[in-house]
Amino acid sequence: MTRIVADISVSLDGFVTGPDPGPLNGLGDGGEALHTWAFSDDPGDRRVLGEGTARSGAVVMGRRLFDVVDGPGGWDEEVGYGAGRAARPAFFVVTGARPGSVRLDALDWTFVTNGLPAAVAAARERAGAASAAAGRELDVVLMGGGALIRSAFAAGLVDVLSLHLSPVLLGAGTPLFTGGTARTLVRRDVRVTSTATHLTYDVV
Repeated sequence: MTRIVADISVSLDGFVTGPDPGPLNGLGDGGEALHTWAFSDDPGDRRVLGEGTARSGAVVMGRRLFDVVDGPGGWDEEVGYGAGRAARPAFFVVTGARPGSVRLDALDWTFVTNGLPAAVAAARERAGAASAAAGRELDVVLMGGGALIRSAFAAGLVDVLSLHLSPVLLGAGTPLFTGGTARTLVRRDVRVTSTATHLTYDVV
């Protein structure tokens, strides 16, 4: 069964961006520290990153995050989800309207205008096809932003929560959780590296 995995970096005080995030300042002020682990040479960090991208049959993101990664300072051939790997997964963007143009048009983008559950369903179908082609189970990864992951939890869509806890206090920014529906988490894995603590929970 294809799992729905919410995978995101977060500060010790619970923020997934610093203050004042925007299209040209995607992680907000000071938020780059959240992703230090993703560019680290620590073997543990490289292993976590490699395993994460290898398990991804499809990726879901919100429109604000898409506007950042597709913007002029966003992803390129060396930076981005799956960059430098054998292949990148299909990407599904939850949005009110399709963008007029896409800079990263070499990637596989699907713009879903009828809500998050529909995007997750479409991504699950694509991940299932990718699993069959790969001969192993692949996941749907919810990469953010924080509002999308909160909405996915509220809708009961998340099977696994994967947090990359960065040793930084941002003080303000975009919170990962702001209350809402209660969920029970069962810890499945903890990996401590020089730059982060990588936590994996089943959502029950």
